[in-house]
Amino acid sequence: MSGPPRPPNIFAGPYLDRTAHPREDTEWLDALRGQRGALLVPVWQLRNLINPSGGTPTARLLEWPQAAPHVSRSEDLILLGEFRNRLCFAFEITSDAPPSLAVDAEFHDLRGIGGALPGDEAGLLAYARAMVYWRARHRFCGACGAPTASGRSGHLLKCTQCGTPQFPRIDPAIIVLVSGGEGTEERALLGRQAIWPPGRYSTIAGFVEPGESLEDAVIREVLEETGIEATAPAYHSSQPWPFPASLMLGFTARARSTAIACRDGELEDARWFSREDVAMGKILLPPPQSISCRLIQDWLHGSPGSGDGQKHGKPAIPRP
Repeated sequence: MSGPPRPPNIFAGPYLDRTAHPREDTEWLDALRGQRGALLVPVWQLRNLINPSGGTPTARLLEWPQAAPHVSRSEDLILLGEFRNRLCFAFEITSDAPPSLAVDAEFHDLRGIGGALPGDEAGLLAYARAMVYWRARHRFCGACGAPTASGRSGHLLKCTQCGTPQFPRIDPAIIVLVSGGEGTEERALLGRQAIWPPGRYSTIAGFVEPGESLEDAVIREVLEETGIEATAPAYHSSQPWPFPASLMLGFTARARSTAIACRDGELEDARWFSREDVAMGKILLPPPQSISCRLIQDWLHGSPGSGDGQKHGKPAIPRP
């Protein structure tokens, strides 16, 4: 018998109906914009509006009267979809200083606070952030340099001169838990970047290159960053990661070699760690909201998809 459904990674999951079909229906959308029933998600300098709510953070979503003074044009609104049975739009605030939109609410970086939010709210804010980031970096046509104009309810930017369309883009990146050895001697390959907090180690990751499959990217990135030959890449799960515009594609793989050599300068250090090393807190783990932390947790606990298929005890995993 299969176990209970695995919960989605943070920022993922069916948190809203994207209602893609009415994006072209400008009359319908014009009638709905400004309705008191609509919710608006402000984004200022890629930060989201958060309400601490007495210590438990939640997303602060605005009614139209609160947001209207900061929306100069209706075409600046980005239709996200239907969230909690209400139509939801995102918009960018371009002021130098953060506006005061709601009592006790402040703009925060979602990377740090996303894991503490309710799952559906974290996903919604990540979606809004990603759309604002894309639009802000495609204000001009890449073909002729002319300004672009918004269409399809914020999901299209079209050149005002040559007509070249631009659609939202994401950068696919693989992230992989490589394991080696057998039984209790099995170890995980983890590395660290110099800019990370002291003692933090994580799984191996890198962007997929043009003309490359995901499996090929797994093998190449592991070899480039650590000198380890990886084999048998197997898909684990994925996670939207709008910091700034990635889709993390999680894998597990087995090591064909053991000698580590950090080749390309991406990592300051890479090592093999046993389950006991991780369970005893000998390293600082990635943030709990990241897919890298989930890959390590699943490997530590011998969960399905961890790459070893063995049953292990479940020592308490230390929190970063």
